[in-house]
Amino acid sequence: MSLALGLIFAAATPFADLDTIDRQVAGFTGSPVGEIGGASLPVDRRLRLQPCRNPLALSWRTQMRESVVVQCPDPGGWRLFVPVRQAAPEAVAGPVINRGDAISISVAGEGFTVSQPGEAMESGQVGAWIRVRPAGAGRTGNEPMRAQIVRPGLVSLPLP
Repeated sequence: MSLALGLIFAAATPFADLDTIDRQVAGFTGSPVGEIGGASLPVDRRLRLQPCRNPLALSWRTQMRESVVVQCPDPGGWRLFVPVRQAAPEAVAGPVINRGDAISISVAGEGFTVSQPGEAMESGQVGAWIRVRPAGAGRTGNEPMRAQIVRPGLVSLPLP
């Protein structure tokens, strides 16, 4: 009988429960809303999302873990991007990558990561976007590109 009551309640609720979405994002990130590593803010209460019959799918949007993708997998379902609160960057005396440094260039997409050696054409700190060149730049197709510094020796080109 409780299943029938649940179905009646679900039919009576015209919109998705945003508190449940907040709890699932907190469970996925491992941090509550407002804490470092958790959602920056609760999901906007003005949203009127259709209820989802299937379990929500949660994933990181990029390797940088700056936002969580919350998706309703139902046909015609919806998708939200929930920003994640990041720690304040620490003051660093100098750049973590210098012009001419040998680096790894990482390209990440849905379900894959590819990296190749390269060279920094500019200096910068973690989070900065700099110009980089893949190794063997004399070959066709190895034009300079912009990438974001992840840590010393590593830059990333996140795919949309």
